[in-house]
Amino acid sequence: MRRKKVLRVLMFLPLALLFIAAIGFVMMGLWNWLMPGLFGLRSITYWQAWGLLILSKLIFGGFGRHGGGRGHWRHRMMERCEQMTPEDREKFRQAFHDRWGRVTPPDSQQNA
Repeated sequence: MRRKKVLRVLMFLPLALLFIAAIGFVMMGLWNWLMPGLFGLRSITYWQAWGLLILSKLIFGGFGRHGGGRGHWRHRMMERCEQMTPEDREKFRQAFHDRWGRVTPPDSQQNA
């Protein structure tokens, strides 16, 4: 059983390395195709492309978990809304309306 895992890793490793190398070439190609023509910037090398990828990761984040909690607030709000009594829900809607104006849900919009 352990031997199968080792073989699987050894088969996967070259593909993973090839994929990682391809990311740098794609970044370099896109930069060298777009940026000199659009903004008059210089072309970059493979390692500069990797530097840009790492810098963008540090500044903006992004290679980690996908979704990262972006939709979590909506799920939490739905749970809270389900736990409210009808009176509390109407009170919340009124407060929302007073602050932000009338917002109709997408499923209740009428075709004009």
